[in-house]
Amino acid sequence: MDFALTEEQQMVRDMARRFAETEIKPKAAELDERHEHPAEIVKQLGELKMMGIAVPEEYGGGGMDYVSYVLALIEISKACASTGVIMSANNSLYCFPVQAYGTEEQKKKYLYPCASGEKIGCYGLTEAGAGSDPAGMRTMAVKDGDEWVINGEKKFITNGNVSGYAVIAAITEKGKGYKGISSFVVDIDNTPGFKVGRLEDKLGILASGTAELIFEDARLPADGLLGNEGEGFRQMLTTLDGGRIGIASQALGIGRAVLEEALEYAKTREQFGKPITSFQAIQWKLADMATELDAAELLTLRAAWLEDHKKPYEKEAAMAKTYASD
Repeated sequence: MDFALTEEQQMVRDMARRFAETEIKPKAAELDERHEHPAEIVKQLGELKMMGIAVPEEYGGGGMDYVSYVLALIEISKACASTGVIMSANNSLYCFPVQAYGTEEQKKKYLYPCASGEKIGCYGLTEAGAGSDPAGMRTMAVKDGDEWVINGEKKFITNGNVSGYAVIAAITEKGKGYKGISSFVVDIDNTPGFKVGRLEDKLGILASGTAELIFEDARLPADGLLGNEGEGFRQMLTTLDGGRIGIASQALGIGRAVLEEALEYAKTREQFGKPITSFQAIQWKLADMATELDAAELLTLRAAWLEDHKKPYEKEAAMAKTYASD
């Protein structure tokens, strides 16, 4: 068993770390306080190929592996949780399904702009009554000639207020349960009948917008269908597996930042005439934090490695997300 990173993976991690320290961290608190989308930072991430790390270069991405994605996302999330969420949703939840299930024409049209950082993508699955139970969704897509007409609302969509493109799930055949769900790619800026609804007022991660997506007789061209009719549920499950690796990576970045802050505080905080790091009870707490983070990172990298090697990773991705975010 080899735990060593390749030279390319180390380069990606180091590049992400330098960028996060110099360009993101100094601005993170202010962006969060102002609830301001980090547009310039996202543009720079695109130039560094981090908005589509695992997307092939011909479609605007970095052409790297999922382990590299995890390493980069940890560093970005360590500097700013909001930026990490934006990057993760674009990579895992938008770019992945378009790359995996799109036609060559769809990849050129819908994947390139978001993988290159020109635009941002989002994933519209959750509804007021459908999240963990996607078969309960109410959004409908009906074929009308050469177009699809979509009606419904999606809730709590990360990047929903700033996206140029979206992958959404909708019912295309009633009464068939999961088999009646299909996926669509939406060109948000050129879709009549689409609008962004309420922007959620959250407790944290405030520089990342979470919004409603509203479809009122929204018309999509025939090439908006991703894959075949009725394949949306299967596509959704695979997409969410990758999303879990992204969430685990975000949690790791946040956890690493917390450990560093705790350690620095403990070094400067004095009690009884000496730093509290000299007390064994504090050392135990810091050691436990470091151990938990390392264990979570190993789980996350294992899931990413399995994905890279085209092996089943559903269980491992779920375990990584659960453990890292707990």
